[in-house]
Amino acid sequence: MTRRIVRTGIQLGLLTTIVFLLVFLLDNRYRVLPQSIHSHLPLHHEGLVITDITVQTCSSLNPLSSCKLDQDKWHRIEKDLYLSTGWVSKAYVYIKRKREEELTDEDKVILDIRTGKLDPAMGEKSQAAEKWESRPAGVWLKRSAKRHASDSKKVVTAVDLLFGADAVEPRPGWELIKPGALLLETGGEIGEARLTIRRGPPQKIEKPVPRIRKDGKFKIMQVSDLHLSTGLGECRHPEPKGHNGGRCDADPRTLEFVERVLDEEKPDFVVLSGDQVNGDSAPDAQTAMFKIVQVLVERKIPYAAIFGNHDDEGSLTRGAMMSLLESLPYSLSEAGPNTIEGVGNYYVEVLAHQNKHSALTLYFLDTHGYSPDERQFKGYDWLKVNQINWFKTTAKTLRDSETHKHYTHIHLDMSFIHIPLPEYALKSNPIVGTWKEGVTAPGFNSHFKDALVEEGVKAVSCGHDHVNDYCALSTNEKTGEGDLWMCYAGGSGFGGYGGYDGYHRRLRVFEIDANEARISTWKRVEYGDIGARLDEQVIVDAGKVVAAQS
Repeated sequence: MTRRIVRTGIQLGLLTTIVFLLVFLLDNRYRVLPQSIHSHLPLHHEGLVITDITVQTCSSLNPLSSCKLDQDKWHRIEKDLYLSTGWVSKAYVYIKRKREEELTDEDKVILDIRTGKLDPAMGEKSQAAEKWESRPAGVWLKRSAKRHASDSKKVVTAVDLLFGADAVEPRPGWELIKPGALLLETGGEIGEARLTIRRGPPQKIEKPVPRIRKDGKFKIMQVSDLHLSTGLGECRHPEPKGHNGGRCDADPRTLEFVERVLDEEKPDFVVLSGDQVNGDSAPDAQTAMFKIVQVLVERKIPYAAIFGNHDDEGSLTRGAMMSLLESLPYSLSEAGPNTIEGVGNYYVEVLAHQNKHSALTLYFLDTHGYSPDERQFKGYDWLKVNQINWFKTTAKTLRDSETHKHYTHIHLDMSFIHIPLPEYALKSNPIVGTWKEGVTAPGFNSHFKDALVEEGVKAVSCGHDHVNDYCALSTNEKTGEGDLWMCYAGGSGFGGYGGYDGYHRRLRVFEIDANEARISTWKRVEYGDIGARLDEQVIVDAGKVVAAQS
């Protein structure tokens, strides 16, 4: 009898396991694209309106529990509301949608959404005809039959999810649902899932055209290694120690620093030179990226971004992140040609003040991540031959173009990368600034520095090594004259490492004087003499690389 009971128990256990696996496999059939590809795309299509929203929760402990709904009626937003941190529970937002022209008199469209425990009608002074309808996780919907064409501007047409108490929404026409997060036991502010919606059709985004100012100047602020997280983020090596009573939230402090310098320097252009996202501390990379974008959009500052080795360690691939950046206001970021390696090989032209002639060309290249051949070349990846060939061909083509040839002043060229070139580590190079850590350049030299010099680029600037902030002067071996300035931005984010001998977070500014063909540069720090220009120097004058003045 005992053996029979044991055998029966084993059989039931196996049966339960099989049922669980079948439910799991069936549920995963509905994940058309992996989250790393799909999650950056809000679930909407042109001409569709949202007619209903719900939240579906499931448990891995219950083999009959499933996070799937009828795929012919419901469409899932591919972001687990628990950010894949719940080993027991998962939850997803589902929406119903329909083409606007196919709506019938019986169909309802969503006019408003709220979140909270209580019926929003309790706080309304007037009693509207439409009642608030309750949905799981504290979602409240106000729905109505679509009666007039003017309703098209009011109805909800797209739904997305962001996370954390400090989530922001920089996309035009979008708004975060108030008063707060969905009602789920997600365990901390990082997992606070927040609905964000768009009303009406998508707004057309015009790309800005960077131009030299009337006074002949153009200022670039390089912000590197922000290391933003999903949620407030944890401070790493905050300096000075004990500041603000030892309290430090990484992202708010980082963004406060960047915003202060933006308001004081008033740059014409911002370069985000990699590691904007803090890798595995950003289980929703979209939320992290939106924080710095919001800062720039509020100030209407054009910007361009490249990626570092940590950006794609969160929830998004490089391609998905660049696709997102390309769609955002004031962004001049581009994926670049898909025939060469990397995502983010492109250039931006800065035009003269009053015509379409190019005064300054900024080249951006993807320095990838970690070495593909760790046994032979330890550390980090390098710029590939096809990238360098693309750069050289592009530079020659631009020089021969009408917009360059007819420019009446000396044309200037700069380049931005994330991982430093091997030449940054040459001790023989004169430097201006601070060299506090080893240069973590690639172990293999693909000689991009030589290509920069050959094509007339006068300055290149990188990030990656947070507590190096120097500019190093490369010199021609034959003439002994300077041929390229190689600069660091310095690390700006408190989510990344620091703490080398009281080193404070910082960023770099370049000012171009098109009338004099001059480039000057300096740094600004987060703490201490915060208004000072640190290590200010002229690196290019009359279109030629100049040595630092002693």
